[in-house]
Amino acid sequence: MALKPGTPWAPYADLLPDLDMVLVMTVEPGFGSQSFMADQMPKVRAVRESVRRHGGEIWIQVDGGVSATTIEQCAEAGADVFVAGTAVYNAESAAANIAHLRDLVSVHRH
Repeated sequence: MALKPGTPWAPYADLLPDLDMVLVMTVEPGFGSQSFMADQMPKVRAVRESVRRHGGEIWIQVDGGVSATTIEQCAEAGADVFVAGTAVYNAESAAANIAHLRDLVSVHRH
């Protein structure tokens, strides 16, 4: 399931048993290089809490504006899958940047 920034989580929480992943968009979908919307972190936290109550293995993904300056916020809120397109592909070394991003979230594993 994918949730745009304006879509609340609560009306869909009952669908959790049928889901493998919940994607919380941290920008409006449509194009790259948008600014990260930190106001979506409470939604990530709400999804994580629902997953904890439900049990099982359901991934929480974030997509939009994820970079070295925002990825830890996402991990702390409960995300465990990160889409970091611009932050990776605009770097001098994509591989080095991916390694750096992984290091930043490794302490926040749920």
